[in-house]
Amino acid sequence: MSLLIKQVLLEDQITDILIEGKYIKRIAPHIDPPEGAEILSGRDKAAIPGFINTHTHAAMTLFRGYGDDLPLMEWLQDYIWPVEAKMTEHDVYVGAKLACLEMLRSGTTCFLDMYMYPMETARAVEELGLRAHLSYTLFDQGGAERAALDRKRSYEYYEAFKGLSDRVTFTLGPHAIYTVSGEQLQFCHRFAVEHDVKINLHLAETKGEVDDCIRLHGTTPVRYLHQLGILSPHLVIAHVVWVDDEEMDLLAEHGVSVVHNPASNMKLCSGYTFKYEEMKRRGIKLGIGTDGCSSSNNLDMVIAMKLASLLGKAWRFSPTATKAADIYHSATVGGAEILGLKAGKIAEGMLADLSLVDLNVPELVPLNNLTSNLVYATSGSSCVDTVIIDGVIRMRHRHVPGQEQIIAEAREVADRLFGRK
Repeated sequence: MSLLIKQVLLEDQITDILIEGKYIKRIAPHIDPPEGAEILSGRDKAAIPGFINTHTHAAMTLFRGYGDDLPLMEWLQDYIWPVEAKMTEHDVYVGAKLACLEMLRSGTTCFLDMYMYPMETARAVEELGLRAHLSYTLFDQGGAERAALDRKRSYEYYEAFKGLSDRVTFTLGPHAIYTVSGEQLQFCHRFAVEHDVKINLHLAETKGEVDDCIRLHGTTPVRYLHQLGILSPHLVIAHVVWVDDEEMDLLAEHGVSVVHNPASNMKLCSGYTFKYEEMKRRGIKLGIGTDGCSSSNNLDMVIAMKLASLLGKAWRFSPTATKAADIYHSATVGGAEILGLKAGKIAEGMLADLSLVDLNVPELVPLNNLTSNLVYATSGSSCVDTVIIDGVIRMRHRHVPGQEQIIAEAREVADRLFGRK
């Protein structure tokens, strides 16, 4: 199947983009439509690569607005974990569908997720047509029985994911060093190396986590992982606010990827001095994440980009830090590099994962600099008009098929979970 986008703004040129199958076949000032091709007008639109959200918890859309304005551990232990214990597979499926809808409507085409019942999130992803790396969450808290169960399930889910489309990839998600034992983290490393999958881990998120790690293990979180022997290119770590120069050197030396989550870091007061510039200089692959809706309240990567850029400038007292172009790169190309995808930019031979942005929305006028406008002036939900993933139109003119039913079902499940029904 062919899709021809006519006369769309790409960077600073008006051009045609021909998509054949799942790839971008040709980009040129004028392309004659192949026989049977669908033609999509790009008039008053700009083509941008799909955003790649490299850290979230999709089904936690159901927690939006619940347990706000609390410290991290109180929020987790007294609010989030008790409700999660009541969640069914169907609840996760419904929450994940709502997340996929929200991501589509704001221009995200791929995400890295960590949550329970990953097959239910996979089902939602398959139905709405996104691309996703989905983590099975390991959470043993030092208990041998749960650790054994998590190891068993890791193999089972790995096999089950083979029956899904190539848009859905299995990853391991050990929750954090304070909920997963060192032995289990080493299992994750061996599994990742053997099966060539990613490990998705929260790390060095709070000062309390660092202090506890020193108390329990005699060293800081990154050094602890180094002692365990699990720093590698398979590892993707989220937050990473509390690190020093030597730890960043270790991350760079071992090819570890890092994801900045500015919204949740600020809201939960985990920390604000994310060392983006220092990590970039070391060649560390950097992504941008929204985190889950329970801690950031939305999944809009455009808003996440703005927060990442402004926060980086503010704590440094430097208007030249965390430039819009760099943050935009982390939200597109950087995310693709972290996940090993042939995506993140619009070029011949790349995956056809892209969005058309409506240039007539007021906050994109005038168009002195599209990247600047995207990072500083707008939100994805207000400017993204059409989303294409794997060469298929998944949202057209801000409408996703079935979106009304998805929203209604999510309301119903949330009302039941929180005792309103």
